[in-house]
Amino acid sequence: MDWNFLIKNKESLQVTTDSRKVTSGSIFVALKGEHFDGNDFVEQAKAQGAEYVICGENALMELQDLARAWRRELGLPILAITGTNGKTTTKELCAAVLKTKYNIYYTQGNLNNSLGVPLTLLNITRAHEMAIVEMGASHPGDIKELVEIAEPNYGLITNVGKAHLQGFGSFEGVQTTKRELYDYLVAHKGTVFINEDNPYLDKMLEEAKKQIVNCQLSIVNYSTGTMPEGTHLVGNYNAENISAALRVGLYFGIAETRALAAIRAYIPSNNRSQLMQTERNIVVIDAYNANPTSMTAAIEAFDHRGADLTINQRPKAYILGAMRELGKYSHLEHQNIVNILLERKADKVLLVGEEYKETTAPYPIFENVEALCSFLEQEPLSGYTLLLKGSRSNQLEKVIPLL
Repeated sequence: MDWNFLIKNKESLQVTTDSRKVTSGSIFVALKGEHFDGNDFVEQAKAQGAEYVICGENALMELQDLARAWRRELGLPILAITGTNGKTTTKELCAAVLKTKYNIYYTQGNLNNSLGVPLTLLNITRAHEMAIVEMGASHPGDIKELVEIAEPNYGLITNVGKAHLQGFGSFEGVQTTKRELYDYLVAHKGTVFINEDNPYLDKMLEEAKKQIVNCQLSIVNYSTGTMPEGTHLVGNYNAENISAALRVGLYFGIAETRALAAIRAYIPSNNRSQLMQTERNIVVIDAYNANPTSMTAAIEAFDHRGADLTINQRPKAYILGAMRELGKYSHLEHQNIVNILLERKADKVLLVGEEYKETTAPYPIFENVEALCSFLEQEPLSGYTLLLKGSRSNQLEKVIPLL
């Protein structure tokens, strides 16, 4: 569909999928979900002054087409970021750095799927000079779909690991899907930012380059590096996220000293890599997501906390939620986490999720976070340095007020 009639000469678009937020001149998209149907509110949206309504069975596809058309109309450079772990933090850090020089728009929260990416693009205005679009995936072809909507000029894959194995089928499936970003950039003569210390990424990029004769892809290398002092991020695994943001900033003309100052000023507020001092404990919060790779990295980083004697002198406690969407690998990967904890001889371990009941864990296992909260109300933890980590579906953030 030719969307010029709707987007030509507009400075910005007002697009909503919530009929309650329709205002005069906005675009209402009537999506249909498992428990709702936006088509029931089409007339209401029109009465509230919607300039245009996208409805029917193909509403999501039309929304994606509109987002692509708006992206082309704006023509600004777009950096796409994906990866198994660290993509949201890297996006936030890159945004913090680039904002020191440019008016940028970047993915808000975790709007990184087939609905979130087009909504992100439609929130960009003519006043913005560039954009960062985060892209998530849980099945083969997901990244291909998203890059064909966003049409990025630049791309960065943070890493690849064991996540969403139920959807991908295997670790190889993860690599193939994430590589779809490289495939697109190779085909469109784009630019790739790549961690040269990561052999998986190097192999994926080489496989992508083989698809095009006389490949004209531009490659910008960076290394994993080390954690700089003075940031608010917890965990040495953030070193590569910071290194990526510094390299992106340098590529776009931002000196490392200026970029590093922006990174040091960045304070995470999304339950990722946060350090919190409560009345009774020191809590490392990394509870937005979890998979075998990120869980292992979080435990290792927590176990080797710098030279902070205040932290190291305290007994350590782990509150770990189950890792979801692992399919046939679930039992093995949860047992691996239990084995890691046993090796570390942790002072206190509390596990949340039925998945742990099938392991040999000698620790208390709670069916859900509500059961854990009830336990902590009766037996509060005090004097610990504590790691809180688990998949988002565990809702471990509910525990924070009790710590």
